Amino acid sequence: MTNAQPAQTPLFSSHDFIQLALDNQVLKFGEFVLKSGRISPYFFNAGLLATGEMLSLLARGYADALAEQMAVTNNGIGEPELVIFGAAYKGIPFVAATAQALLLHHGINAKWGYNRKEAKTHGEGGNLVGADVSGKSVWILDDVITAGTAMREVIEVLEQAGASVAGIIVALDRKEKGQNDHSAIQELAATLQVPVRALVDIDDLISYLADENSPYKEATQLAKMQYYREQYGV
Repeated sequence: MTNAQPAQTPLFSSHDFIQLALDNQVLKFGEFVLKSGRISPYFFNAGLLATGEMLSLLARGYADALAEQMAVTNNGIGEPELVIFGAAYKGIPFVAATAQALLLHHGINAKWGYNRKEAKTHGEGGNLVGADVSGKSVWILDDVITAGTAMREVIEVLEQAGASVAGIIVALDRKEKGQNDHSAIQELAATLQVPVRALVDIDDLISYLADENSPYKEATQLAKMQYYREQYGV
């Protein structure tokens, strides 16, 4: 931790994030065929979070959520170490920007790291970069959890390095049923017995579309989102 004074800036706003994502085509409404075969009325592509403004807002959301979790976990006693981890490749800029946001806005000097897709065979070697996670309880940051397969691979990488999972924070929760009546996020939370949080979920998208002041308000699209939620949602 550090004694740096946090910057006085507004908290993360799901409404602002949704609008910025729509303005930059990160979030799109329409018809999209998912790997599951479902036809989704929306699609979120975190790979297009390609401006400083978008990355900063996303990182602020992660940082606010982490600071809140740390306050709950710590209960105001001492200064516990915070280690955050991003999965290659999308998670790398997310975790780096979040470490900066934590310091600037919350005075928390977090350690951060990420994995390589392929282990390095020269130099320091290995498939992990950044903070040493051995013996640490680590928070994982990601964009979206669909089936949870990729997240389980990240968890395995961390466990092999001697780390445990403190919790998971994703940008978007689709809140969709998986193989049963639970979502992948619910299944991970139950299996790992750790917090799994999202900055924005489908209910936030529906609320945004229903807002009279929304520039993207459209009755047909709102009806499609509501129907999809009723059909596949948890």
